[in-house]
Parts: sequence; structure tokens; C-alpha cells
Amino acid sequence: MKRRKDDFDVIAELPGLKRYALVLTRDAAEAEDLLQETLLKAYEGRRGWQPDRALRPWLFSIMHNAHASRLRGRRAEDARIAQATQLAPASGAPSQDARVQLAQVQRALLNLPEEQREALLLVAVEEFRYQEAATILGIPLGTLMSRLGRARAALRETVGGGAGDAADTDGPNPPRLRLVE
Repeated sequence: MKRRKDDFDVIAELPGLKRYALVLTRDAAEAEDLLQETLLKAYEGRRGWQPDRALRPWLFSIMHNAHASRLRGRRAEDARIAQATQLAPASGAPSQDARVQLAQVQRALLNLPEEQREALLLVAVEEFRYQEAATILGIPLGTLMSRLGRARAALRETVGGGAGDAADTDGPNPPRLRLVE
């Protein structure tokens, strides 16, 4: 059966929704629960979706709002997750530079404030346009741009992409993380 452009094709959006849920929750089980809640809300509200509206941003907005609702009732859980993140060692003896650098980037991303993490994921990973990401998050475009700028600067600072880091490296050509703006 051939699909029309205006079909309510939620299945095609599952990979992106799963990634977004995982970044929001930082826990695989919680991400699955959030995904299920999002799909249920989308199904229950499918009559409110209009085929002339883009389905993907609508679904991501549902997930964002469901997550925000969960957070209001789960401050203790956030503290537990933050504490668990802090227990991870800051550095280890690298057996492979790329693996260590990836772990540093992952830790830095998880330590970003949630608002910055969400903005960065939607724009850099899910490749939403700035206006779409702002709409999903329910914020003005300028606020999104500010969050992206702060997130990128924090990642540069944390993973050694700043200008003053060259003296701290070993060797003439140390590996560098390049953050695209």
C-alpha cells in the first residue's frame, strides 16, 4: 500500500523519537516509558492533528511536553540521576584516544543543563531547523539560539576545544573535537 504525504505515519518517526527520549531522560527504561506515553498521547490526540501540519514536530512537541510534566513530579529522581552521573570517573587511562574523547563528549553532553541538551540534540542530531526546534520546545527563536550558543561553548570548554588548551596537550598534533555551529 502506497502512503500519502498526509498519512499519520508515526512509525517513520520512531527512531528520532527514541533518540530524543533517551537524551531527555538519560535512562533507557525511562526513555521507553516516555516514548510509550508520547505515542499514547499522539494516538489519543490524532483527531487534533491536521494533515497540513508537519507530523514530526507535532510528535516531538508531545514528547517534550510529556517530559516536562514528568519532571514537575520527579525532582527526587532527577537528583538521583544527577548524583549517579557525578559518580562516573572524570578521566581514565586511555587505551584509545577516540574512545576517551567520545566518553568525554558524552559526559559533557549529559552534564549540560536540560534546556541546552534538548536544543543541541534537536538541532545537531535530529537536524531540525532552528524555527522547528524552537516550536517543539515552545520557546522563541532567540532563546533557542542562546541555548545553542551556551551549549556549544560549554562543550568546547569541557572537552578542550577552547583556545587556551593547546599548552595542555601532548604531542604536536593533538586530536581535537570540532563543534560545528
